[in-house]
Amino acid sequence: MTTDPTAGLAEHELGEEEPGGGVAVEVAPPQEDGAAAAMQEELAAALATALAPQVDEPTETGDMDVSTLAGLGAIPVTPIPFPLAKRRVTGRYRSGGAPFQVELRVDVDGPTPTMRVSADYYSISGATTTYFGSMRVDAVTVAVTPTLVTITGLGRYTWPAGAPRVKITIPRVPIISLPAAATLQHLTLGGSPGATYVCRWISPFLRSVLFEQDRQDTVAAPFVSYNTGSLPSGGPARTLSVVGAYAEAGIQLQTAGVTDVVNTSETGANSTWSDAELHAAMVKHFSLWKDIPQWAVWLFHAQLHDLGPGLLGIMFDQTGRQRQGAAVFYAGLAGTSADQQRLQLYTCTHELGHCFNLLHSWQKSLATPPAPNRPSALSWMNYPWRFPGGPGAFWSGFPFRFDGPELIHLRHGFSNAVIMGGNPFTVGSALEAPEGWGDPLEDASGLRLELKAPRSFSYGEPVSVDLELSGTDSRGRQAPAHLRPRNGTVEIAIRQPAGRTIVYRPLLHQCWRDETTILNADTPPLMESAFIHYGRDGFYFDSPGTYRLRARTVAADGSTILSNVLDIRVRPPLARDDEDAAELLFGDEQGTLMYLVGSDFEGLAAGNDALTELRTRFAKHPLAQVARVVQGTNAAREFKLVGADNSVTVRPANAEEAAELLQPVIDVAAARKPAARQKDPNAIRRAIATQIRDTATDQAGAQIGTYVKARRREIAVELGETVR
Repeated sequence: MTTDPTAGLAEHELGEEEPGGGVAVEVAPPQEDGAAAAMQEELAAALATALAPQVDEPTETGDMDVSTLAGLGAIPVTPIPFPLAKRRVTGRYRSGGAPFQVELRVDVDGPTPTMRVSADYYSISGATTTYFGSMRVDAVTVAVTPTLVTITGLGRYTWPAGAPRVKITIPRVPIISLPAAATLQHLTLGGSPGATYVCRWISPFLRSVLFEQDRQDTVAAPFVSYNTGSLPSGGPARTLSVVGAYAEAGIQLQTAGVTDVVNTSETGANSTWSDAELHAAMVKHFSLWKDIPQWAVWLFHAQLHDLGPGLLGIMFDQTGRQRQGAAVFYAGLAGTSADQQRLQLYTCTHELGHCFNLLHSWQKSLATPPAPNRPSALSWMNYPWRFPGGPGAFWSGFPFRFDGPELIHLRHGFSNAVIMGGNPFTVGSALEAPEGWGDPLEDASGLRLELKAPRSFSYGEPVSVDLELSGTDSRGRQAPAHLRPRNGTVEIAIRQPAGRTIVYRPLLHQCWRDETTILNADTPPLMESAFIHYGRDGFYFDSPGTYRLRARTVAADGSTILSNVLDIRVRPPLARDDEDAAELLFGDEQGTLMYLVGSDFEGLAAGNDALTELRTRFAKHPLAQVARVVQGTNAAREFKLVGADNSVTVRPANAEEAAELLQPVIDVAAARKPAARQKDPNAIRRAIATQIRDTATDQAGAQIGTYVKARRREIAVELGETVR
């Protein structure tokens, strides 16, 4: 069963899983909104900052329980003779400890509230922290008393949550006190209690993003700020920067990293930027850049794109991990007049909006899943020149804000739909992959797992992969001594061409001793091969197309070690014989025989017949080698058959038959010479095993090499050869 962070800790193994999702039907009470609310919140925040001590952002609370944390909400103050205003509860809260950490967002009484709550869940495993999934409540009931705010509703999740209902309680405290902790409790649909998390307040912002800006050397004055009252507009006049524009949306752009001045020589001979050159500049100059999902974004103030001065800005990062960088071009933006400053603010904010996975207002239907287009939206994401009535009508009504659905996305979209480097641009639905397979946000494990395989396989060719686990620092780290799916020490996720992601499940599970080894940067890596072509779910690579694979293992300290993402392609058959030969390998009996490296079991007779037809009818086809290895290995070992009366019959090893079948795969003559002198069938069998283990991958060719390489350990053991 998949671990469920909504279940009570004691019920993780026993709790009943029920489908999450849906939207509750409760209607939220009306809340104050608009500029007055924003001003009131700013005054409240300023007062709280002046009177309250600094709060360090907590990342862990250890074993502190609910009763302990409940007392952290307020600071005792000297009574004063007039009632104090209460703090708003909108903001970001975080729990501590393991196995799960929750980042909770409450959005019910701040400026422009969306009347929603949401949360991201992180799995804490040893020295690694990994994103697990997200939750959002789209319809909340808010009950307010003089001392407590209670928020309830039915959540939608990125996994089938067993306890999908949520109840959040937050004590109301005076405005001069520290914000109180929020208690998040999960409940089943029947009302039974699930997991409870106590989350300390960490920020008035609902999300925080590291923000780095660089400029080209020919851009002397990158945009700083604009007074929105300089020209007619639809909102209150205020001095607004890019950081301020996102702050009004509840998003903190936290200046970080190293600011670079990029030399124009990086544009190439034409002195203008292509998308590829922009991407290269980002990787080189974005000091926070990593090829993983992370809350970090880069804005580049450049001079001119290849497409000319008509292109004002671009979210160029649409290859690999997407939405990590944007650029604006001063060939069409430069100037100090009010309309140019306004256009600079608009363009910078607009392009960064794409990095948050926001589409143009008139293109919302292109999202996955689609949303209604909003061509008349007065939003950062609309084009003034596409607005009904033209640019004049847009600017005179534009309040310099995102519209309502965009605020919901920015504040409460499922993490992978918003985070830079998460879902590809336009994909706004939750990532369709098993939980726990995302890149770790923190990895101090000292181990690295690599997944390797040929770039392509022919149709029907058994797929196997190589696994390599190595140390990354000088300190010795305990690691599993074996990397085998059938032992449960490694798992491999496979995204098939149709988009379905499944985890490979071996046909048989072997329980081995909990063996470990010590790896560091100076020790040889641990290397294994794994046959993943067939398992409990049948054939995993039965269609032409591109497959995406990732492996993971668990270190001795509980750290989850994830491999690189590996793409392999199954090529379509080129001729009718290719297709016919491959089809003789497909079938559950044939898959079982490949997994077991042969069998005499009568229940697999049809599979053996298909393999015999493959190696006789298509004797020269490369896939015939698979049938020869499977049936030749089986012939070289004895086989015990249990009769209906429980009697046991032993079919002796047939070294001669094995030699005949395996002759096209290995150098049987070389294997038999030293053993033949002993006139011992067992010696011949072991010699064949040694040849398969040591030389078959070279002689069998690419079509069979990976299969034999992955199975040679099992073949050698089956034939009585000592495994080195």
